[in-house]
Amino acid sequence: MSAAARKRVAIVISGGGSNMAALLAAMAAPDYPAACVLVAANRPEAGGLAKARAAGAPTVLVDHRDHADRERFERALSAEIEAAGAELVCLAGFMRLLTPWFTARWRDRLLNIHPALLPSYRGLDTHARALADGVAIHGCTVHLVRDATDTGPILGQAASPVLAGDDAARLAARVLALEHRLYPAALAAYAAGRLRAVGERVEGQPIALWGG
Repeated sequence: MSAAARKRVAIVISGGGSNMAALLAAMAAPDYPAACVLVAANRPEAGGLAKARAAGAPTVLVDHRDHADRERFERALSAEIEAAGAELVCLAGFMRLLTPWFTARWRDRLLNIHPALLPSYRGLDTHARALADGVAIHGCTVHLVRDATDTGPILGQAASPVLAGDDAARLAARVLALEHRLYPAALAAYAAGRLRAVGERVEGQPIALWGG
């Protein structure tokens, strides 16, 4: 696939960037329908910045602590993303709540991965909460971002059985391995136009994966 035919993607991180690394690895394939034009972080200590540079991706730091409020930070972040020419934005472990200004600016172009099978277990501590409820199946979701936390049209989900003896750490590790498969698959489907946002639903067949 030619470079011009690929969707230009910015990846936004706050930490180690394992999902970012999975996306960058997928984008290295010549037939993958998206290419990274920027990795942005909001924390200078984000370990994913070094990983991105090692992979040859352009990087930028937009420290949220340098801005008076969330919207001013987001305007600075959006300016960097737009300057890079990004068409889509992938949140990959970005640990900041977004304002309606940013979600509206990037509506239907802003993807996120969440470590639960939405609409269940929005928010934090998803694995411990799932174990406390005694669910039989747990997993992760890639979705388009809306104003409310962890809501929006679903592009794909990956699921795993909850095993006897699981604690939150073991379950989290198994789900994280699924995240690394799901995010590149869902982004590819969306970038290639096999999935389309129509209001609050997705047209096309969302990605469905299973792992042990």
